[in-house]
Amino acid sequence: MDVKCIQGGPLPTNCYVITDAATGDGAVIDPGFVNRELIDAVSGGNIKMILLTHGHFDHITGVAEVKKLTGAKVYIYSGEEHMINDGESNLGGPFFGTSVTPFSADVLLKDGDTAALGKTQIKVLHTPGHTSGGCCFVAGGAIFAGDTLMKLCCGRVDCPTGSAADMRASLLKLKSLKGNFKVYPGHGPESSLDFEREYNPYMKDNIDDSMY
Repeated sequence: MDVKCIQGGPLPTNCYVITDAATGDGAVIDPGFVNRELIDAVSGGNIKMILLTHGHFDHITGVAEVKKLTGAKVYIYSGEEHMINDGESNLGGPFFGTSVTPFSADVLLKDGDTAALGKTQIKVLHTPGHTSGGCCFVAGGAIFAGDTLMKLCCGRVDCPTGSAADMRASLLKLKSLKGNFKVYPGHGPESSLDFEREYNPYMKDNIDDSMY
């Protein structure tokens, strides 16, 4: 599996274009913006899926354009789809006074679901905390963690449907996965699960919800 990270947007956000080595089938994870690099990446590939870790504007603003260019299906966690066209809950309005170009979800995901991208199996892990329908995608020895786990930190929990208790449970869920994984977060540099287990203060067993 090949992973290409493209950064853009006002925050900025990490968008990932992943490609199955055996078939060349591709997926775009969290296209929160549109720029030339992203357009070139999706226009030249066989993009089958648009995978969304959650519904905030900085992770979904480019979805309509990517879908138009590729015809790919949009996947989002069940219950999170209401945020797509709601400028208040997806924070586009409150943060920047902008709106997301409307689009619709094609596939609603559940915890434990598996989606096939060519020969690559992508597993869905429900990881609420940043939002109630946040999820991570696990594939090819990597975790695409959205705004759940980032290098030495985690996503904020004070947004609508956020929860400190849920975030703590989600981080412990990731911590309990067997083996090491490369971690591709929604913002900031990549990391590894072993590194986060060792050094991320939010993944420690002896802290309470007040830290989040």
